[in-house]
Amino acid sequence: MENILEISGLNKAYDGFALKDVSFSLPKGFIMGFVGENGSGKTTTIRSILNMAKIDSGKITVFGLDSVSDTIEIKERLGVVFDSLYLAEHLNIKQIEQQLKPFYKDWDSGEFFRRIKEFDLPENKKVGDFSKGMKMKLMIAIALSHNAELIILDEPTSGLDPVARDELLDILTEYIEDENRGVLFSTHITADVERIADYVTILHNGKVWYTGTKDELSEGYAVIKGAENDIPPEIKSRLIGFHAYRNGFDALIKTDDLAGIPDTLEYEKASIDEILVYIAKEDKNERHS
Repeated sequence: MENILEISGLNKAYDGFALKDVSFSLPKGFIMGFVGENGSGKTTTIRSILNMAKIDSGKITVFGLDSVSDTIEIKERLGVVFDSLYLAEHLNIKQIEQQLKPFYKDWDSGEFFRRIKEFDLPENKKVGDFSKGMKMKLMIAIALSHNAELIILDEPTSGLDPVARDELLDILTEYIEDENRGVLFSTHITADVERIADYVTILHNGKVWYTGTKDELSEGYAVIKGAENDIPPEIKSRLIGFHAYRNGFDALIKTDDLAGIPDTLEYEKASIDEILVYIAKEDKNERHS
């Protein structure tokens, strides 16, 4: 399976924060949900992919090209959607199209205005007066109008109403029907990831906590509950984010570690949201232990 994006041993340090040996890959034809709590390093990773941040060490390839030495060619073939508009807000869509055309050799004006009409965006209104959902659609229209092979989205659904979020997810699902394309989708709304992602990478404190298929993640972890006294010591040592309260406990556990648990303990498949919560609890437990 050919990868459209590969990150290997990425390290990038700032004051008080660092990406540490971040490695993951996205195969062609798939959507990857890129999740983690605020401050986990998602945006720094994306900035590194785009060569907007100078990495300390490691290697990033996009379309098999080096993210630093081949950055211009990569950006010709890349679409980027941030959580805020990166265009001149005093311009209207027609003026923005005239500005963008010279930057992309594969720019297709017909496709751009077809998307503008499909997304019901007004051509003569200043884009700074657009709603957040309209701005998001405009950025998607731009990405789709220069034949982008990989779309990278950084928190695109943040602040969107449910209808706009649903429309965006439908657009991405349609886009990925071309198996030569890929989507890296950074978000804190894990329901969106569970709906459309094929792969998931979880970043925690600048490190990769999990990377792989969404199905393997979903099948790999469970939330376990019950009376604390009923936990065998060998099971308790494997729990993640253990939380005791007056009437019992709850925690995350790998499904491989469920063998041998007593019938008095209950468990159910963990959602991505629950996994993130228990990772954070585990971090807190370690700091206080």
